[in-house]
Parts: sequence; structure tokens; C-alpha cells
Amino acid sequence: MNTKDVIYELRTKNGFSQDELAGKVHVTRQAVSRWENGDTVPNTETLKLLSRLFGVSINTLLGSPRELICQCCGMPLDDALIGRDKNGEMNEDYCKWCYADGQYTYSDMDELIEVCVKHMAHDGFSEEQARDYMKQTLPNLDYWKRFDTLGDSGQFEAFKKQLIGEINALHIDGMPKVEKLNALVGSYVNLSYPLPSGITAKFLDDNATYLGNQLETENGADRCFGVLANVDFILICTYGAEGKNPELVLYKKR
Repeated sequence: MNTKDVIYELRTKNGFSQDELAGKVHVTRQAVSRWENGDTVPNTETLKLLSRLFGVSINTLLGSPRELICQCCGMPLDDALIGRDKNGEMNEDYCKWCYADGQYTYSDMDELIEVCVKHMAHDGFSEEQARDYMKQTLPNLDYWKRFDTLGDSGQFEAFKKQLIGEINALHIDGMPKVEKLNALVGSYVNLSYPLPSGITAKFLDDNATYLGNQLETENGADRCFGVLANVDFILICTYGAEGKNPELVLYKKR
């Protein structure tokens, strides 16, 4: 699709008139008309406003001229997987797992490889093939080539260690010690928990990225512990296979 078609489709899909869209991105109706006729394209600042308004990347607004790939893990990107800067704008260089709220979530290449291998092993790769592929791919990605300038001197790793200490200090019965926290996107872990009132509730934002892990119960039961946290809270739950029958164990403000 061309930019004119993308903007027309997004505008009509969201029920905006040309006048309404113009008001939302601070241009004239005539400017919107020229975009949709293909006479002009929005400037950079207006593209950012349209991106935020419609929840799509600038690459999508321009008709997807680039194939987006996460420059940390190598994952192909679509709009639902793109990470965001602190101001909420999409950063088309990274996925939600590797970059969230302006923060890089991996500073250890070997750790990232082990996380990716587990997922790739379910997609037809053997663990050895997946590990070899990632070892060849990651060093060629921009994040790892520029790690000395893009890294945060270990601040995020220190934050993860602090969280791990706080979680283990809770001494949840039957839960083994947490050793690692990985980046997890809300939509993949946002379970509905039954509450004493009889209703069910979700506590996460589908579009946010959290730190967490899955742990086997110490008594060998067929349920797992789920651990999720960020700067604001710690959540501990249990669930059966594929997240079925979740139960909230603890939700604690930090």
C-alpha cells in the first residue's frame, strides 16, 4: 500500500472525518486531502503524531518500505511487536522484549541466546542449530556492534538483581528461589485471576513489558509459579498447563 492508502484506511477505520483527523495532528483539512490524493506526504513530526494516534509505526504509514528487524535479537518486527521509547513513541529498531520504555533489557549476549534458543526449539530448530544461528547473527546486529555506547553501564542489571532479592525475600511457600528475570510482554502473561468477590481481574497492561519468570513448584505438582515485576509492583501467581486455572498468590506494591 502507498502512504495515501494507508492514511485513508486508518482514518476511515477509526471513524474520523478529514477535518477531525486534521485537528488531531494540527494540520488543515486540505493537508489531509493532499495526503490521501497522493500529492504530498506528512512531514516527520506529523508522521510521529499519526503513529501515536493510530498505534502504527512510521514504516507502516509510509507503506512498509523497510523490513524491520530487531537490532538486538534479530526478530522480524510488525507493529504489535515494536518497542517504545520513554515518551511512548515506537522505536522501529527493537522489539518489546529487548527494549521497553527507553530501556534495553539485555546486556549479556549469552543470556539472550539462551532465551531465544528455548523459543526457536519449538519452531523446528534443534537447540544446537538455534544456538549456532544466534551466535552468528547477534554480533552483526547494531545493538551488539554499538553495545559500548548503547549500554547503561550495568544499571538495568543492577535493578534486576534488586528485584530478584526483593522477590526471594518474600519466602513464598513452595516457590524456589528466583535466579533470573526475563523481559515478558504483557499480552502474553496477562492472566485473569478469580477474586474473592467472584469476579475475575487482570492486573497488567497488554502493551507493556515486564520482568518475570516461570518456576516449577518445589513439591513437584503439575502447577507452576509465575513471577512478574516492574518498578511499581511484584506479582506472584500459580497456574496449570498453558496458563490454565491461574490463582493470584501475591500482589505487592514496591
